[in-house]
Amino acid sequence: MYSANFDYYRANNLSEAVALLQSHPGAKLLAGGHSLLPQMKLRVAQPSALVDIGRVAELRGITHDGGGLRIGAMTTHNTVATSALVREHCAILAQAAALIGDQQVRNRGTIGGSIAHGDPAADLPTVLLALDATLTATGPNGSRDFTAAECYTDLFTTTIEANEILTSIAVPAYGSGAAGAYAKHAHPASGYAVVGAAVMLMASGGVCTGAHIALGGATANPVRAGQAEAALVGKALTPANLAAAAALVAASVTNPLNDYYASAEFRTHLATVMARQALTEAAGKLM
Repeated sequence: MYSANFDYYRANNLSEAVALLQSHPGAKLLAGGHSLLPQMKLRVAQPSALVDIGRVAELRGITHDGGGLRIGAMTTHNTVATSALVREHCAILAQAAALIGDQQVRNRGTIGGSIAHGDPAADLPTVLLALDATLTATGPNGSRDFTAAECYTDLFTTTIEANEILTSIAVPAYGSGAAGAYAKHAHPASGYAVVGAAVMLMASGGVCTGAHIALGGATANPVRAGQAEAALVGKALTPANLAAAAALVAASVTNPLNDYYASAEFRTHLATVMARQALTEAAGKLM
């Protein structure tokens, strides 16, 4: 199918991109285009204009300071997956990025595009929720920061305003006493997560001092498994304790998604299975 007619603009810098969005109500940003262009061909999305930010250099790149990593929103999945900085300081993020789609998708798709699209089956929103990441968006009134937990409100719906551009992602430094892992049951055709689980564990002397467990794909938005997290704190990272925590994950899967590929019951079950896999892998890195 063919998309509806639209105007096309290419921004050379962030200020120009913000101005174009402001002056063209109904415009959409074009980054990697993997989500937007198929929607336009099906006429699910019919933007009046596209603002291409593919050449805005200031939106790309990965830097590290004492506080953690900062990743430009136009940084590709492949760059995140292969970055020595990400692998050293946030291995779970590199692990998840390497599981997105195929090599062609990773070469063109961007971390910011994945976050802003708000697909419940996307991998990176789940990981960023587990990491307590901070997002920065820039609009006509300047820049503002908000957490990954504050980003999603419903299916394909975020708190990023129509005239704002997601510009960067900040991931805090966790240090040597922390480890993470991401596990997902992937759809065989698309590679999207039917259910994915992202885990960050903090430990000292084999005892858990902090746990972050995030689930994606099971519900309209990624969610934290609070009961499971609390059950681990103060406990030794033994297989029995990890399994007990994973068994509590289902309590956080309220209103699970239900479709032709996976029922609500199956997704709830997968959440427990994926969480246990991720917990076991993360704990193994700390022992």
